Order: sequence, then structure tokens, then C-alpha cells
Amino acid sequence: MTTARDIMTADATCARASDTVQEAVTTMARMGVGALPICGEDNRLKGMLTDRDIVVKVLAEGKDVRAVHVGELAQGEAVTIGADDDVEEVLRTMSEHRVRRLPVIDGHDLVGVVAQADVARALPHPDAGALVEALSFD
Repeated sequence: MTTARDIMTADATCARASDTVQEAVTTMARMGVGALPICGEDNRLKGMLTDRDIVVKVLAEGKDVRAVHVGELAQGEAVTIGADDDVEEVLRTMSEHRVRRLPVIDGHDLVGVVAQADVARALPHPDAGALVEALSFD
């Protein structure tokens, strides 16, 4: 059985809720990623920060990326998957919640992220294609 742990990108770097958006953007650029998990001072996952969040909720509203903190952009409870959950559950969760990036949790610890690209690399083409179709917005 293939699990989330098998296909995830390990060692996800968190943006701290207290970081400014500017600090997060710098980290995203350095790492070449379009999203970062948001972690609180207690190291617990608070949400995901995406490049789209930054454009829509900060730049488009004329806010200063040096004044807005990442924690202000966290919305509700993050959708997650357990590290030992099977890949079918990963696909079901991503499709149901229409998310392209899924934080992977082991207990209360963030251990990685499964992105749409991870699925495409790890799974047969029909499964990856079905996920892309499910995530495509009307």
C-alpha cells in the first residue's frame, strides 16, 4: 500500500504565523515553491499560505507585505492527511476539498506536504489525471 509518506515532499519549511508576508515570499522564492505551511509559535499547523493568497489578499488590496503577518492570512482549520494514510485517501481528500497541496501530519507534527506534482510523479497517469480534473475549477 502506497501512503502519503511515500509520495510527500518531506521536511516542509513553515512560515511562522508571526513572520511578515515579505519574509514568507523570500522563503518561497529561495525554495522555488508556491506555498508554505503556516505554523504557530507552538509549532502546530495553522494553515497554508499560497502565492495566490499573497496576490489576492495582500497585493490586490494595496497592503504592505512588510506589515502584514502570515498568521493574518490563515483561514480556519487546515485540511491535512495522516502520514500513514493510503494514497486513495490522499486523492479523495484533495479532490473533496479541492486543494492542490495537502500538509502531511504524523501525530501533531508536520512531516511533509503532498502537492499535485507529487501525485503526478508517483501515481499512474489515470489517477493523476483524475486528480487534476477534480481540482480544476469550473
